[in-house]
Amino acid sequence: MTSVPHFPVIIVGGGQAGLSVSHNLKKQGIEHLVLEKNRIGHSWRNDRWDSFCLVTPNWQCRLPDYPYQGSDPTGYMVKDEIVAYLEGFAEMVKPPIREGVAVTRLSRGAHGGFDLETSDGPMTADQVVVATGGYDIPIVPPYAHALSRDVVQMHSVDYRNPDQLPPGAVLVVGSGQSGVQIMEDLYIAGRQVHLCVGPAPRSPRQYRGKDATEWLMEMGYYKLTVDKHPLGDRAKEKTNHYMSGRAGGHEIDLRRFALQGVKLHGSMAGMDGTTVRFADDLAKNLDDADEVYVSIRRDIDAYIAKAGIDAPEEPPFVPVWAPDGVPDAIPDAIDCAAEGISAIVWAIGFRPNYGWIELPAFDGRGNPKFRRGVSPVDGLYFIGLPWLNTWGSGRFLGVAEDSAYLAEVMRARIDARQPVAA
Repeated sequence: MTSVPHFPVIIVGGGQAGLSVSHNLKKQGIEHLVLEKNRIGHSWRNDRWDSFCLVTPNWQCRLPDYPYQGSDPTGYMVKDEIVAYLEGFAEMVKPPIREGVAVTRLSRGAHGGFDLETSDGPMTADQVVVATGGYDIPIVPPYAHALSRDVVQMHSVDYRNPDQLPPGAVLVVGSGQSGVQIMEDLYIAGRQVHLCVGPAPRSPRQYRGKDATEWLMEMGYYKLTVDKHPLGDRAKEKTNHYMSGRAGGHEIDLRRFALQGVKLHGSMAGMDGTTVRFADDLAKNLDDADEVYVSIRRDIDAYIAKAGIDAPEEPPFVPVWAPDGVPDAIPDAIDCAAEGISAIVWAIGFRPNYGWIELPAFDGRGNPKFRRGVSPVDGLYFIGLPWLNTWGSGRFLGVAEDSAYLAEVMRARIDARQPVAA
C-alpha cells in the first residue's frame, strides 16, 4: 500500500502571499510544501489587461527581504515588471513548490491534522496556510443573461485591450480600480465609453508636493490595524480608492471624463433585450467619492499644519461637472442598439471560492474567520486578504509582516507539541 505524503505545513497558493510564508518558514527551519494550481505569477501574467500597472508606487513593493529592485521607486510597475519582480522573489526564496497542482478538498484528518485531496493525489499536513486570495469567481449579475446576444459581454478578468472588443461604444459597469482604468483605456483608444458609477471612493494622487500614499505612510495610516480601525471588521468590506499609476500616475476625476465625452450613469439596475436600466444614484455616488477625496486632503492638511511642514499650497477642490446641471442628460435607461453599444465589460469584482475547505472556519456569510490570519480551526491560517491585519495585508506592502507573524505562530505551535527532554 502506497503511503500518503505528509508535511508539517502545506501552503495552498504560490502567489506573493504563499511565497512570503514559504520564505519565513525556511528561515524558521520548518519543512513545508507549496501547492500552486497554475504557475508562479499566473494571475499577474494572465488575468490583467495589457496596460495594467500598479496604482501604488514601487517603493511600496516590500516582499520579505526583497524590496523593489528597480531604479524608479516613485513610479508604478507595469504588468511585465510586476511578473518579473515576483519571479525574482521566487528565485531568491527557492520554495519547495509543485506548480500545476490544484487542491480540491481540505478536511480534518483522523490524525488530528489535515487531509488534502489534490490533482497530484492525497496528502496530509499538520498545519495548512490558505494563500489563494479572494479573487476566484468573477461576479456577473443573473440578469446579464437577459441582454441581447448582439451585445458582447466580458468580465474585467478577460479584458486585454480595446481591439479585443467589436467596433462601437462600450459600457463599463463598475467604478472601482479596474472599472475606471478600463474606462480610461478605452477612452484613450478613442472609443465612446459609458460608465456605470458605483459607490467606490477616490483618492488624490499628488497633493501638496507628494504622492498621497507617501503622506499617508508618514501619517501612520498603513500601520493602522483592523482592530483599531474605526470601522472594525467592516473595513474588510470597503472598496479600494480609485486612482491610476498609468503614464507616471494621476488621479481620476470622473466629472472631468464626463466633460470630455464619457457618458456617466448610475449603478446598473437591470437589463432586458437591448435595454439597460440604471439606478438614480449617480449624483450621490459622485458626491460620496469626492467627499472621501476631500477628507484625505483635509487629513494631509492637518498633518502638515501640526508638523509644521513647509509644503506648497493647493486650491480647494471644486466639482467641474454635475449631473443635475445637465437637464435630461442622465436617462434612467438606454437602448444599446440606439447608442451603438456593442460590448459590456463587467468590472464589479470577484467572490472567493472556499467551497473546497470543509472546516468550520467561516462566518454566516461565507467569509473566513481569523485574527491576524490565525483561524479558530487549530492549525489553519489565511493570508493575502485585505485587512488581514493592516491596509497593506492584501498587497506587496504588508505581506512581509503578515507572513513573518504566521511563521512565528506555526513555530510556536510545533515547539509546544515537541516532547520535553528529561
